Amino acid sequence: MASKKSYTITLSNNSTEKQAQDYLLKENPNFIMFDLEGRKAIMELMGIDKKFGRAFDLIMVKGHTNLEKVIELNDPSLITLIELKTTQKYLPELPKGFFFGATENEFDLAKHFGDQYQFCFVSLHQDSLGYALTTEKEMNKLVRNKRVQYQINL
Repeated sequence: MASKKSYTITLSNNSTEKQAQDYLLKENPNFIMFDLEGRKAIMELMGIDKKFGRAFDLIMVKGHTNLEKVIELNDPSLITLIELKTTQKYLPELPKGFFFGATENEFDLAKHFGDQYQFCFVSLHQDSLGYALTTEKEMNKLVRNKRVQYQINL
């Protein structure tokens, strides 16, 4: 059972991620949100194992926008998976200065799909509101420090 503090932090993080999604969908119509059935269809089309089901948050599909009511997905090469990393911190040189956690699944998927998987760093601070997209290779060039943290359930 999660402690009250960790639950509060999770709620706050979920709220921040929802704000980032709303910002991105309004700011750039190329970002596309999907429902559970859409996620399943994307994963099936791209041959993604269900263990990676939470390793991306949005997609981009070449030639389509979020202004369309229905998007027919036939060609997996047109899809880019987007993993959101969000902060409310002031970051005038976004994504420099970003501190975030990432799962092994996110990195595994990023390595597997290359340019078809991008990390989207979003600053929601009013003085640095914006976003930056990077592939795993591009991000690794920016990394100043990286450490492994184990999260264990007993």
